[in-house]
Amino acid sequence: MSYQFMAPFTFKKGITLKNRMVMAPTTTMSSFYDGQVTNDEINFYGARSGGLGLIIGEVANVIASGKGFEGELSIASDDDIPGLSALADAMKHNGTKAVLQIFHAGRKSNDQILRGQQPVSASAVRAVFPEDSQEPRALTADEIDDIITAFGAATRRAIAAGFDGVELHGANTYLLQQFFSPNSNQRTDKWGGDQQARMGFAKAVIASAQAAIDQYADRPFLLGYRISPEEIETPGIRLADSLAFVDMLGDSVVDYVHVSMGSAHRTSLNDKTDKTPILTRIKDQLAGRKPLIGVGSVETPQDAEDVLALGTDLVAMGREMIREPRWIQKVADHDEASIRYQLSPSDMDELQIPRAMQDYLNGAFYSVMHFTTDPNAAADYQNQAAPMEGFEKKM
Repeated sequence: MSYQFMAPFTFKKGITLKNRMVMAPTTTMSSFYDGQVTNDEINFYGARSGGLGLIIGEVANVIASGKGFEGELSIASDDDIPGLSALADAMKHNGTKAVLQIFHAGRKSNDQILRGQQPVSASAVRAVFPEDSQEPRALTADEIDDIITAFGAATRRAIAAGFDGVELHGANTYLLQQFFSPNSNQRTDKWGGDQQARMGFAKAVIASAQAAIDQYADRPFLLGYRISPEEIETPGIRLADSLAFVDMLGDSVVDYVHVSMGSAHRTSLNDKTDKTPILTRIKDQLAGRKPLIGVGSVETPQDAEDVLALGTDLVAMGREMIREPRWIQKVADHDEASIRYQLSPSDMDELQIPRAMQDYLNGAFYSVMHFTTDPNAAADYQNQAAPMEGFEKKM
């Protein structure tokens, strides 16, 4: 059978993906204590490269105050570049392109992870979820400038390490989203205020990253942006807010938009009368200005085709790529019957799944091992406590 997702895709910058399948950012929690790359991470991504058009690597913090969980990658120092270079090489086997996701966790951290330091955010407002969230300290104007600069410096390091791009993680209630949210951003200076003013931090980070690309990239280099379309807090981001944000991204220098959702077919969490899939709404808002990556409960080849039918340009898979590293190769070889849709604990070493990740899969994300195809069973996990990108909690 011929699948649309097996067709190549070319970005405006001239970077061509050999197919339209993307590995979603999938956190292994396996970096060293200081965020440097381990062999476990290199082996994990190496086992999954080669077939996919693009791998978006797990999130890396751009500054020490941005660390969100133990075992997290760092791109905050030039000392991180050699390890990140080895990681990029592993991802780029046989023509797969490699993008690294970069972020600041903001208030989605705690003083234990930050070694005694209080987490920071746009404002001193504690997150509703999880219930044990700590109250952050409001960033000063100078600290905001430092973080914006840090995103540019991280982009420079990603270029030096050999990646094909970076993705700004503006989803899952991390700092970029915290500045846009009326829940977490209650500032009265230029970084807060109405909807347009709350976009200011994201615009500044985009500009900082693009400036680094302009100055340091000796080859085409992608700049992506990931969003979560809604929050359930009140006040909070609603779909209308995100569509306005997407409109801004459509006019910006970013090369693609990536939507973080537990189900690609999800409709509004807050307006139950709106039956239009959110991906369709975002596609219509972009109006062809930027490529769109859809993700959420994509397991089978037909699932991937269905996401493209919603109007996306690319399809990302998270947990299925944990279970089946050779998904693309098996589709290409017309061997779909052998695709693995369940994961046994006895398979994990063979699949190069790091030990820290194995413990997590056996606990909070047991559904990765015994999945369901019901699209209504997976909700947007942006407000959950778990840091694992590419996984969807069952609600």
